[in-house]
Amino acid sequence: MSLTKVTLRKRLLPSGKITLYLDYYPAVRDPQTNKMSRREYLGIYLSSKPRSQEERELNKEKMITAEGIRAQRELSILRGDLGFIDKETPKQDFLAYYRQNLEGHDQKWIRVYDHFKKYCGGECKMEDITVEFCDGFRDYLLDADQLMHSNRKLSRNSAAGYWSTFRGFLNIAYREHKIKENVNDYLESIDTIDTHRQYLTLEELQALADTQCVSDVLRRASLFSCLTGLRFGDIRDLTWDKITTYPDGGHCLRITTEKTETDASLPITEEAMELCGTPGKGQVFKGFTYALVQRELDGWIKDAGIEKHITFHCFRHTYATLLLSSGADIYVVSKMLTHKNVGTTQIYTEVMDKDKRKAAEGLKIKKNR
Repeated sequence: MSLTKVTLRKRLLPSGKITLYLDYYPAVRDPQTNKMSRREYLGIYLSSKPRSQEERELNKEKMITAEGIRAQRELSILRGDLGFIDKETPKQDFLAYYRQNLEGHDQKWIRVYDHFKKYCGGECKMEDITVEFCDGFRDYLLDADQLMHSNRKLSRNSAAGYWSTFRGFLNIAYREHKIKENVNDYLESIDTIDTHRQYLTLEELQALADTQCVSDVLRRASLFSCLTGLRFGDIRDLTWDKITTYPDGGHCLRITTEKTETDASLPITEEAMELCGTPGKGQVFKGFTYALVQRELDGWIKDAGIEKHITFHCFRHTYATLLLSSGADIYVVSKMLTHKNVGTTQIYTEVMDKDKRKAAEGLKIKKNR
C-alpha cells in the first residue's frame, strides 16, 4: 500500500471565512469502523480578507498551528496510530451530552439547555454544531419568549447571559473533543444594555418585612438576602456548617460564591441570623427553590403595596444601595458583595445618583401652565 499523503487545504465558506482541513490521499481506513476517511476539518478559520496587520498575523499563527497538526497526522499514519480518525463521535447525541453536563451547575445552565432544546427541536448531533447553527441559536435567543412566561420576551441582558453560558459549554465540548470545530472563535457576543437596577428603599423593605407571606422560607430567605447581599444560589446552597462564630460572639458566613467562585468570610447581623431559624444540620433554608420564588414572590411584593418590578436579585441591589446610602465606604461594600472589581460596585452609586436627580427634578415651585 502506498504511503498516505496528508495535505493542508482551504475552503471558502458562505460566510466569507476560510476553513482549514486535511486531505488524506489515498483515504485512510478507520480501524474501529472499517470506513474510509479523506477529510478532517480542523476547526480553524482564517479571515479571507484581513483588514489589519493584527488579522494578518493571526492568520499566519493559525496556519502554523494547522501545519503542525498536519505533520502530527502524517507521523501518526507512519506509526500506524489512526485513533484520530473518529467518525462515530460526530453522530453522537449532543443534547444527551449537554444534559449530562448540567449536574453541578445552577438554574441558569438548565434554562439555557431548555432554550437550546427548544431551538433544535429536541434533536442535535455533534456534527450539527457549526458556526451557522450556533448563530441561529443566537438569533433565537434575541427573539425568544421566556420559558416560564410565554407572553414575555427574554430581555436583551438575559439573552446575553444565556448566550455567554452556551458559549462556555461549547468550550467544554471542544476541549473534550466532542466537537471538532472551535466554533467559538467566530461567534459574536451579545452586547448588554445599561438598565436601571431596581431596589427597595428602607421604607419599602420594612413594609415588605411587615407583610405576611404565604411561604415562611421565601420570606426569611428574601429578607436574609437584603441583609447580606447573597445571591439566590448562595442562599439556596447555604448550610449550617458555613455559619461560624467570632471570638467576640458575632456571626459570619464562610462561603465560596456560586457566580464568581470567590472564597469569602462575611459578617452577618443578629437580625440576619434570626432569619436563619433554629440551628441544625444541612441546608439552612430548607424548601427554598427557584420554583417557589417564581410562584410566590410577585404576590408578596404586591401585597406589600410595592409597585416596582422586583426580582429576587433585586434584594442584592437593595443591600448594596442601602449600605452606600448609609455612608459605608465603597471599597468595604465591594468586599461585602464579593466583587472582584470596585468598578462593579460603582454602578450602585450611579443608580442612586440618577434617583436623586429624578427626585430633585420632580420638585417644582412654578405651576404648569
